Amino acid sequence: MGLDQDLRSNPPCHPRACAIQDCLTKNGYNEARCAKLVDALYECCQAFYEKNGDSAVTASCPKPNLLRLKMEQRKNGIQ
Repeated sequence: MGLDQDLRSNPPCHPRACAIQDCLTKNGYNEARCAKLVDALYECCQAFYEKNGDSAVTASCPKPNLLRLKMEQRKNGIQ
């Protein structure tokens, strides 16, 4: 699925959140093996908030302030 399709899912970004859960289950909950999927979810969530504003809500995404913090930490190599 592409970003546009994931943004249109109900709830938005849900397919990416599910992909993380599937990856964690298959990899013994080793987060390092699922890092690209976490990045993909955060990309979707960022696009969701850019499109709908910080007051928008989706069960699949962290709140905007936490999302920005997590994205900054990942950029700086902090998992």
